Amino acid sequence: MVATKKLPTRSAVPEALTWDLTTIYADQAAYTADVDQVKAALATVTELKAQFADSADNVLAGVQGVLALYRRLEKVAVYASLKSDQDTGNSANQALDDQASALTAQVSAATAWLEPAILTLTPSQLDTYLDENVALRDYRHFFDTVRLQKGHVLSTSEEALLAGAGDIFDASAKTFGVLNNADFDFPVVNDEHGNPVKLSQGVYGVLLESVDPATRRTAFKALYSVYTQFRRTLASTLASQVKVHNFVAQAHHYPDARTAALAANQIPTAVYDTLVTSVDQHLALLHRYVALRKSILDVDELHMYDLYTPLTGKPELTYTYDQAKETALKALKVLGPDYLKHVKTAFNSRWIDVVENQGKRSGAYSSGMYDTAPYMLLNWQDNIDNLYTLVHEMGHSMHSYLTTHHQPYQYGDYSIFVAEIASTTNENLLTNYFLATETDPKIRAYVLNYYLDGFKGTLFRQTQFAEFEQWIHEEAAAGRPLTADRMSTYYLQLNQRYYGDAVVSDPEIADEWSRIPHFYYNYYVYQYATGFAAASTLAQQISTKQPDAVKNYLGYLQAGSSEFPIEVMRNAGVDMTKTTYLDDAFKVFEQRLNEFESLVKN
Repeated sequence: MVATKKLPTRSAVPEALTWDLTTIYADQAAYTADVDQVKAALATVTELKAQFADSADNVLAGVQGVLALYRRLEKVAVYASLKSDQDTGNSANQALDDQASALTAQVSAATAWLEPAILTLTPSQLDTYLDENVALRDYRHFFDTVRLQKGHVLSTSEEALLAGAGDIFDASAKTFGVLNNADFDFPVVNDEHGNPVKLSQGVYGVLLESVDPATRRTAFKALYSVYTQFRRTLASTLASQVKVHNFVAQAHHYPDARTAALAANQIPTAVYDTLVTSVDQHLALLHRYVALRKSILDVDELHMYDLYTPLTGKPELTYTYDQAKETALKALKVLGPDYLKHVKTAFNSRWIDVVENQGKRSGAYSSGMYDTAPYMLLNWQDNIDNLYTLVHEMGHSMHSYLTTHHQPYQYGDYSIFVAEIASTTNENLLTNYFLATETDPKIRAYVLNYYLDGFKGTLFRQTQFAEFEQWIHEEAAAGRPLTADRMSTYYLQLNQRYYGDAVVSDPEIADEWSRIPHFYYNYYVYQYATGFAAASTLAQQISTKQPDAVKNYLGYLQAGSSEFPIEVMRNAGVDMTKTTYLDDAFKVFEQRLNEFESLVKN
């Protein structure tokens, strides 16, 4: 009897393939000391509000005191989160994360007075203070950002009350995370060679790429059997989180949760609406690609689980982790020697937690703060998808690294809106590298297929998610219940509209909403789509060596939050208030679809 393949325990993972968190805290005592420092500073920072508006020096002391507290808190929170995510089944690590969450709520409550206090300053008073204190001028854009929220910032006591409830507001998302990453027991299935494997999020992705239809179908059915079993519980957690978004938006006098979420990054809702409208107008391209997939696979019915297997057969481009690092360096060389030097540092300094282990958080991300390395979490599998994930997360990490090394702390982070652009530009540069260097028609076809699937999964799929997200928020705001049945019915109809008649929208796909963590993030998903389109434009500019393209792009990576996101991107060469960048992205998709059709028909 063949033994079931199981994931290694955390302790069994080679140290070289784990991230080195001792660069944050050498030991538990160092972590605890910072926790104590944060707690001790709570009373001190509260005292700064009493005479905040009385002088320029007091304004400076108040701002610097609050930011210094957050700087120490963020270090504590990042460490706790990374420790928890490396093994979500480790109760000690989970306790650290819970402690950091509770501490964050306390700090938020203790510092909630700052924005209301800034808003008490009249424009002339603030101008006078900026003239009087040179150091205060370093925070001019910080003040501008806060003042844009005028009318949406509550009184000090009200903001403190909401901030203090932050840990409670996050309860539904945390519950989903524990269920999804630790508690759900996925079944054992057979891979395409008949070997039993324990299903996990990472293994599921690999099995959907199998050339064997039965393997894909089995994995699909098995995964959704778990989510369908708990769909009512998952509907409850998601509905509760949506209600939180709506409540907080209403409390801050926004017309709806979407406006509130986008206002945090100074993004007009027209950007969101333009995306949805533009994608809807180009759904014929997705239908055409899906129909081509059905034809190439030569199946009577094309199912949702058939949308991920490479159309060119078994992938010829497989990568070990070491091979992936080499390819990434080649693809990113176009960004210049300084950028490449930092990528090598990431590879050589254990910034990356590479392989999947029991209890490890699913998926991939880049995480860190101003005083830490920009760590990356992967769940490595030897395929091209994971190569793309590596360069994607490296884009995030290099964005963070260059921002923190070119901006002061108050501008040492960047908005969510621009975050996905750096990562997706890297993906597009990798695609451009392959298409510029590979002449073998089979390899070109595979890369084109991979690109088309990536476009489908990002620009089309994430916009589909955005439409669903908007619907659930509107339904909750109107007082209509978000039951599992209602969400599944709407989601199935949405899925059918997006993929068209060539695909069978399997019953299980109606419950796909139940396994998407991003629906808990408050209008995050649309930025994957806008980011992909913007990244497509930037990557084309860089790869075709247009004047100042690399210089402008690096300027974007270094800008942090020193300017508003729309301005940062305009300086980089993409005006996201217009539809041009979306039109250009669809043109590239169509051109590559044309080439792919030509290659597979010959």
